[in-house]
Amino acid sequence: MGTFSIWHWLIVLVVVLVLFGGGGKIPKLMRDMGQGINAFKKGLKEDQKGKDKAAEGDDPKVIDQDQAAMASTEEKDKAASG
Repeated sequence: MGTFSIWHWLIVLVVVLVLFGGGGKIPKLMRDMGQGINAFKKGLKEDQKGKDKAAEGDDPKVIDQDQAAMASTEEKDKAASG
């Protein structure tokens, strides 16, 4: 009986916010939060567009087995000669 329930604390919190924060603070906080969410979503869309454009520009490169073997032996020769 001496303690308050969660609903009592929520009501007290709302009253304190309205009294000390003013009526315009809560809508301003919600508007700022909404703008932050929208900016986050926009950033995700731009990131996805950038990945799509990068994927279109990449051409697969085919390496001939003979050229790859020749390059690796040349590298070994350079490393051995110092």
